[in-house]
Amino acid sequence: MNQSVLIVGATGGVGSETARAFLTRGFHVRAVTRNPERARRDFPELAGVEWVAGDALRASDVVRAAAGVSVVVHAANPPGYRNWAGTVLPMLESSIAAAKSAGARLVLPGTVYNFGPDHPHVVDESAPQRPVTRKGKIRVAMEERLREVSADGVRVLIVRAGDFFGPRAGGNNWFSQGLVKPGRPLRSLVYPGRHDVSHAWAYLPDLARTIVRLVARDAELGAFEVFHFGGHAFEHGVEFARATRAAAGAPHAPIRRFPWFAIYLLSPFVETFREMLEMRYLWQSSLLLDNHKLVKFLGEEPHTPLSVALAETLAGLGCTPPPRNAARRAQSVGAEA
Repeated sequence: MNQSVLIVGATGGVGSETARAFLTRGFHVRAVTRNPERARRDFPELAGVEWVAGDALRASDVVRAAAGVSVVVHAANPPGYRNWAGTVLPMLESSIAAAKSAGARLVLPGTVYNFGPDHPHVVDESAPQRPVTRKGKIRVAMEERLREVSADGVRVLIVRAGDFFGPRAGGNNWFSQGLVKPGRPLRSLVYPGRHDVSHAWAYLPDLARTIVRLVARDAELGAFEVFHFGGHAFEHGVEFARATRAAAGAPHAPIRRFPWFAIYLLSPFVETFREMLEMRYLWQSSLLLDNHKLVKFLGEEPHTPLSVALAETLAGLGCTPPPRNAARRAQSVGAEA
């Protein structure tokens, strides 16, 4: 494997964090984006990335950008849950064409959308997938398509994870769209789920390091591999909200219920709200990810202590001042990756 990777969706939360992790590992990182100048301006911390002009929906652009790489990371998602049906699968086809052309491993950061309301409390990689939502069915279709192409010579790696959070996670996630208000000190927070059901969260820097470590052992992976990333798991999901307010230095800040009724009333007029309602079941039933396969393969799962992960996330979102030891920790994380 040569040390080169193409990130499709590098301006998103998981894409930008994965780009950082590959840079730290010494890879040459290329990223396809519609506006390279804007990407260079908005992501100065990714100064080592080679930004290439292109559209993820145009296969020829992605194929051209992937020339010579050994890994294609497909991290492209439509913002705000909008137009999944019209964009998600076509974008995946572009990345498939690119990986096939370059002879590269195709990596997909997966989600728990695949699992319907009848999912078990803890799911492993072989758990049945019976989604009832549009996004869940699309996610299953994505993975089925990747299984098909893996039989045709495109090596595939899928790493499924829970809800994203992190200092550079962007706005397309529940933490910054639901729990807290970016740019404001935390005075209160909102928790979208039932307090007594379990929920899994994925700290993006840890997930990105996991992907890089798996890719570094590509020769030991099969043609189609799926791993579950355990992340930060809570038997009582509200404990994550309590840990968030403690990390913000506001341990007694009220935890308010999410305004699902208002979302319901506005959903006929706002596509994002309709999509949020469709996935509400994930906040009403317990779901954790079994990471035994990952731990057995890597020896451990990269895992930042929750208090540190939340402190860095809140600082990155402008809810608290930057942690005083942030620079030192960034150096140590880089050495680990």
